[in-house]
Amino acid sequence: MKHEEISEDHSDPLIKALHRAIRAGIKILAVLMVFVIFWSIADVVLVLYNKLASPPFFLLDINDILETFAAFLVVLIGIEIFINIRLYLGSNTFPVELVIATALMAIARKVIVLDLKLVTSEQVVALGFVTLALGVAYWLVKHSNSLVSNNQNQDHTLN
Repeated sequence: MKHEEISEDHSDPLIKALHRAIRAGIKILAVLMVFVIFWSIADVVLVLYNKLASPPFFLLDINDILETFAAFLVVLIGIEIFINIRLYLGSNTFPVELVIATALMAIARKVIVLDLKLVTSEQVVALGFVTLALGVAYWLVKHSNSLVSNNQNQDHTLN
């Protein structure tokens, strides 16, 4: 999906300056996201070290493993968000497929760490519906992208 919402070549000088300011803000967000990713990695290392260094040494129970998986997934979600920002800056294209994939990863993280003792059945059903909706949306976007790609390839071979 192409967009021109923050194009740097607008005819109005004020809008052009504002677009540059927004793009600078997005660049700042990208830098901050890198810091958050490295901070999260350090947190994963610290949590894992603390779990392994406490009695019983070098053993993790199921809750420790799930907590570690959740911490890893948080880092991966941060990386996906950074990639979204980078793609947004680099191409003026809103990466719909990647945003949906990031949302699916966030839902997967929630499902992995979900404590069924603390949630209601309605919340589990809602989480299921959100997961299903995101899965269908991802498939539709992926399918439409492959159709567009196939059509473009056919156009090139005809010329």
